[in-house]
Amino acid sequence: MSFNMQLWEVRNGKLVDLRSSALDKEERLENWIAKDASVLGLELLIIGRQVTTAYRGKIDLLAINRQGDMVVIELKKHKTPRDIVSQVLDYATWVKDLGYKEISAIASIYLGKSLSSAFTDHFNESLPETLNNNHSMIIAAAELDDASERIVQYLADEHGLNINVIFFNYFQNNGQEIVGRAWLMDPEEVNERSESRKKAPWSGYWFVNVGDGERRSWEDNIQYGYVGAGHGKWFSDGLKRLQPGNKIFAYIKGEGYVGFGEVTQQAVMIDQFMTKDSEGVEKPLSEVQLNAPRATDNLGNPELAEWAVRVVWHKTFAKEEAKTFKGVFANQNIACKLRHPETVDFLVKEFDVLEQ
Repeated sequence: MSFNMQLWEVRNGKLVDLRSSALDKEERLENWIAKDASVLGLELLIIGRQVTTAYRGKIDLLAINRQGDMVVIELKKHKTPRDIVSQVLDYATWVKDLGYKEISAIASIYLGKSLSSAFTDHFNESLPETLNNNHSMIIAAAELDDASERIVQYLADEHGLNINVIFFNYFQNNGQEIVGRAWLMDPEEVNERSESRKKAPWSGYWFVNVGDGERRSWEDNIQYGYVGAGHGKWFSDGLKRLQPGNKIFAYIKGEGYVGFGEVTQQAVMIDQFMTKDSEGVEKPLSEVQLNAPRATDNLGNPELAEWAVRVVWHKTFAKEEAKTFKGVFANQNIACKLRHPETVDFLVKEFDVLEQ
């Protein structure tokens, strides 16, 4: 069954159906995405618009993610459903071969500055040394026919292609414009299936970045039983991937692995995370004495506040005793599935995991 979005207004205690209508100009949607790609629910930097391929096609929007991978974004506009699917696949055959120089050139023309500078400004970290290890395809549309949806799902499910459809529906209510968004498939699941075809099997353990500075402290993590992230939606969303029952290895950037534990409660903002202070009095984590002086910045703002996931630690080490070796797995993501066999074997031994 093809996707259908519905919205209701609560009016005098009753639900009133809002009728969707065609967006007057689909170029408006392209403009919105180009200006702020977060409307897709993904952290992307748009590096090109109407990018001409070697086959004389024009990609509506070309983006790069935090990992340095390319993302093709194609709007359905006036194309037929079958045309848009074949077109985005055709564009991907060109994008997959783009190298560092070609990507940098595309970006500098569109952004008016170097890709390295724009990437650092947007993601607050350096541009990866290697770009375009992977690529993904996004079709933006108000609707697709049943057959096209089945084709996209087949390509993602059976062939592991990182392809998805995001639906935008337009509503008007008493002169107010409303836009709704929904994915055909969970983007994380699609990405996971695509990556699993190229990577080692998942070990069953999670890698988690734990900071140690002004906004979070490893000593606080140990004392109050949690891992934290925040001060940006990308960071808190990464933490929200962790669910009760997940077994995690905590890592401090530049130091090594410092803890092994199990998640017992999903992410909440720190003013909702209950713990006990030094005198045994129960109170929110935001109200206890923390070693991280800026942990309580932006309280009340879900996108900028610090979030916490409750963890029962089985074994921990001080930062100075972090466990590492040359070639150990590390990642810039807040949380990701740990697949590196050598790292898993090393951590299982160092943290006595088999004895837990």
